[in-house]
Amino acid sequence: MTPDQWFQIANPVALAGWLVLLASPFLPKWSDRIAGYAIPLALSVGYSALVLAFWSRAEGGFDSLANVGKLFETRELLLAGWVHYLAFDLFIGAWQVRIARAEGMRFVLVVPCLVLTFLFGPAGLLAFLALRLARGAPKSESALA
Repeated sequence: MTPDQWFQIANPVALAGWLVLLASPFLPKWSDRIAGYAIPLALSVGYSALVLAFWSRAEGGFDSLANVGKLFETRELLLAGWVHYLAFDLFIGAWQVRIARAEGMRFVLVVPCLVLTFLFGPAGLLAFLALRLARGAPKSESALA
């Protein structure tokens, strides 16, 4: 399969995970299993396979922005980078839902954080952490699990 074909598979798979998260008030266990673990795990396997298969062929590295750009000139590693975003953003979105549920947060307050996480990753995490802080979230480290 070409990188474009894999891209056409990875995107709807990740989107399905986000839709399951939006249904999480009705299906909390399935949301945790599907969006929190199964889909991020599948995407992580795909990511790892891409990196293992194509890393040695790529030019570039992590020592400068120009070299990071060279890494992404290899289409398979560009795809790996995208799948990395898909997997981690979904995992963080699922974490937000689990924490919100555990802390008794109204789901309607979490939805904007999920939208931001879906679209802009770290901005959504920032919004969620700010929401928790504003609500006086638990201070213990176990609250992060």
